[in-house]
Amino acid sequence: MNRAAALPLAEQPTDVRLMNGVASGVFVLAGAALAAAALMWLVRAPLFTIRAVEIDGDLGRNSVNTIRANAVPRLRGNFFSLDLDQGREAFESVPWVRNAVVRRVWPDRLAVRLEEHRPAAVWQGEDGNDRLVNTHGELFDANVGDVEDDGLPVFSGPDEEAAAVLAMYGKLRPLLEPLDAEITELRLSHRGSWGVELDSGATLELGRGSEDEVLARAARFVRTLPEVTARWRAPLQYADLRHTDGYAVRLRGVTTKTIN
Repeated sequence: MNRAAALPLAEQPTDVRLMNGVASGVFVLAGAALAAAALMWLVRAPLFTIRAVEIDGDLGRNSVNTIRANAVPRLRGNFFSLDLDQGREAFESVPWVRNAVVRRVWPDRLAVRLEEHRPAAVWQGEDGNDRLVNTHGELFDANVGDVEDDGLPVFSGPDEEAAAVLAMYGKLRPLLEPLDAEITELRLSHRGSWGVELDSGATLELGRGSEDEVLARAARFVRTLPEVTARWRAPLQYADLRHTDGYAVRLRGVTTKTIN
C-alpha cells in the first residue's frame, strides 16, 4: 500500500498533492469534453431535423409555395442549431416581404409570420431602376409590373427622402382636391424644389421652402385659381408658384398670366 496516498491530504507530500490535483482536473475536463461532444451529437442528430415550416400572416402578393421555394433552401441547421436571425433574413429576402418573425415549435417545426409591404407609390430611381415605396416611406425592390393596375402615383427624388416625399403627398392630395384632379407624379429635386403632375395634364411648380411654406403656397393657389380659369374660360396647363407675391399660370390656348 502506498503510505503517501493513505495519509491525510494535509500530511501528503507537495508533489503527491499536485499530481492528484492535476489528475482530478484532467478527469473534470475529460468529462466536460465528453458531455459537450454528446450534446453536439444530440443537437445535430437527424432526430431534430426541421420537418415542417408553417407560414401565415400577409400572403396577398406571394403564395406559400413561392415563399417556401425562395426561403427554405437558405435555412441552415436543425431545430436547435438554426440561427433564427438568419432564418428571418431568409424570409425577408423574398420579394414583397417586409418583416418576418421566426420561432421554433417543439419538436421539429418552424412557425413563420409575415408582414408584406403595402405599396404607396412607384419610385423612379436616379439609377434608372424603378422601385416601390411602401406606406412606411421605405423603398423596396419588387416587380413594378405587379402594381400596374393599382393606379399608384410616381415619386422621384433622392432615395433618402422617400419618407418625406410620401408625407408631402399625403398633405398635398387633400389640399388639391378642389382642382378636381389627382396627383400622378410628385418630385423633389436635389435642391429641395417640389413639382407636381396632375392627371388633368397640368404641371405645378411649388418651389422650395419648409413643408409649411410649400403647403401655404399651394393652398393660396387653390383658393384663387377658380377665378382665373373662370375669367379666361380655359383649363390649367401649367402653374409656377415660385414667385414671391403671386404665381404665373399658363392656360390652354391662353398666353401666360401672372396673378398677384
